Amino acid sequence: MEKETGRLEAFSDGVFAIAITLLVLELKVPHATEGGEISASMLAGNLLRQWPSYIALVTSFFTVLIMWVHHHVLFKLVRKTDATLLFTNGFLLLLVSVVPFPTAVLAEYLATPAAPAACEFYAGLFVLIGVAFYLLMRAAFRESIVDKQAPPERIRRLRRNYRLGPPLYTLAAAAAPFSPMAALAICTALWVFWAITTGEC
Repeated sequence: MEKETGRLEAFSDGVFAIAITLLVLELKVPHATEGGEISASMLAGNLLRQWPSYIALVTSFFTVLIMWVHHHVLFKLVRKTDATLLFTNGFLLLLVSVVPFPTAVLAEYLATPAAPAACEFYAGLFVLIGVAFYLLMRAAFRESIVDKQAPPERIRRLRRNYRLGPPLYTLAAAAAPFSPMAALAICTALWVFWAITTGEC
């Protein structure tokens, strides 16, 4: 049975909110070893040494944020729901809810020899998310679901922009074994691109 999208959007907003909030839990308060006192310079040094956590947090936070923004933009063009839309949306939310885990792995291992595997794992999840988002758009933009008043050019632009996700995240995953920072740069470039083009959607 067809339903309005209000409940679907509210549920989705909750999942996005929880996922984006959990990301900050990766930041840890530095402590002195052996219960000793810690000086200002030691604290500053320990905070600086957490730079992988900062990179992982910023990249994941803005990627999830941009996904939420575009999810909102997409559902402004949808007037109904059906089982196909609900399940494709659910698949995307499953993957979004997993984002804190590879983010934690990335933060833990980015500054170690295991960085290539951590970045490959991280980018690999976003390959799946890119596919899931594209499948959601295909489900949302069917004639029986999409708002009849939705501008065709707007739909074409969204499809074109998000078609870039799966191949470029795949490129990031492929680059990770050779250059972890290049893989992260591709992931960052994608959310920057989508942030810039949000106003066009």
